[in-house]
Amino acid sequence: MGHFNAEEPPLNLCLEFTNTVDWHGSQHPEERLITYRDLIAWATEHGLVEKDESNQLLIAAGTRQDEAATALARARELREAIYLIFLAGIEGQPPDPSDLETLNTALARAVQGSRLIASESGYTWGWADPTASLDGLLSPIARSAGALLTSEKRERVGQCEDDRGCGYLFLDTSKNRSRRWCKMGDCGNRAKQKRYQKRSRKNSSEIA
Repeated sequence: MGHFNAEEPPLNLCLEFTNTVDWHGSQHPEERLITYRDLIAWATEHGLVEKDESNQLLIAAGTRQDEAATALARARELREAIYLIFLAGIEGQPPDPSDLETLNTALARAVQGSRLIASESGYTWGWADPTASLDGLLSPIARSAGALLTSEKRERVGQCEDDRGCGYLFLDTSKNRSRRWCKMGDCGNRAKQKRYQKRSRKNSSEIA
């Protein structure tokens, strides 16, 4: 039995998926999902597929290369739609109808392709055959986006404020909603150093 998705995927799963592009907010984004294998590796890392299922998918992709290429393209399209929808929300703008349509199409496919699977602890969503659809792993991502967009926590979605265009999206869980960076030790530290250097130059010019 295939268990591509948990019954309730984490709300931030969709945001983590948008971050499979480095420098997403810059003029030169860097793609990390180069191949279908990359997509499966990400899905396995985030618990969307189990190890044996990931191996089955890779074997199936080897014999169904056109379908694997389509699945990868569909994954990238969904990722960009989710990214732009949340970015529009951050900027206080309505989403582009085409982006919303892409997400709704993915949600419709998720419902159509899923089924209830009985387990010792109850029921979960999944597929009887994990290789029946090479893009089935997009289902929990789409459902995560839908759940987050329809929850109050959508107001807590933020984007890294790095001025180089980091573009990283995150769910701000701080009490005072003060998160500004993807990681304090990365873009946050760079901004801190930049402010320090600016103050140092100002102080030097005043002394001179």
